[in-house]
Amino acid sequence: MTSNSADPSRHEPSPTKPGPYPDLMSAGGLAAALEAVAAELALAWDPVLVNESDPLRSAGVASEVVGRETCWITLGSTERQFILSGWCRGVRLISGSTPDLAEMALALEGWRNGATLQEIHEAAPFVTVTELAQAHERGPADAVAVGWRLLLEGLRRKEDLFYYARSTLRIAEAAYAEPRLRRLYPFTSHRSLHFTTCVGIPYSRDVPHVDPLSNGRYRVHAPSRRTVIGDADTPQGAVALVVSGLPAGCGPAVAGPAGDR
Repeated sequence: MTSNSADPSRHEPSPTKPGPYPDLMSAGGLAAALEAVAAELALAWDPVLVNESDPLRSAGVASEVVGRETCWITLGSTERQFILSGWCRGVRLISGSTPDLAEMALALEGWRNGATLQEIHEAAPFVTVTELAQAHERGPADAVAVGWRLLLEGLRRKEDLFYYARSTLRIAEAAYAEPRLRRLYPFTSHRSLHFTTCVGIPYSRDVPHVDPLSNGRYRVHAPSRRTVIGDADTPQGAVALVVSGLPAGCGPAVAGPAGDR
């Protein structure tokens, strides 16, 4: 097996004792057990990767597809579950858990060899594939379009429950009506509405963002947040301030995380 120093820190911590995994311990660890299952299924894998900080309970399968990261597998801490999370250029495209290592191997095979997200789900139904993930698979333009729709739908569901959801919805609707902002990827953070010029995490921080205020007004911050561009009485006024602070050549949003251009 090949050692790999990558840190699968996006995943749950490993259990402290074998517990529901005696077969893994007898095989010499998760990677060895996974390799044995792959051999039984006649899957032509390269050696399974191991995280040196936890060699018995970690395993990763590299993808042959450009952009798809090594898919690291972790173990559930209280019950037998193999947990996967597949990332591609700053976007989590698949997730899920199963107690069946053979089913996990089928999911990893699809991830490794370039199967579509739907094909991976069909081969291993435990794998969750969201509408937004499928939009990312089609490209950044579709990710932006679906991202906007899901953001607006989510805020509309909450607007009668939370004052700030209603205020954020108003500014989001006004921003969506502005073509120069509608082609950027939107997200909210601590009630603020942000826009990014890339669709992968970490998002870019090169576009002004808007804070709804308790007095019904809107405050527009420069990307650094330490600088206030100005306050506005209406969502439309706040959008105008955001547009005035857009960097040259801004948009449309592109694939990948910030710095990946």
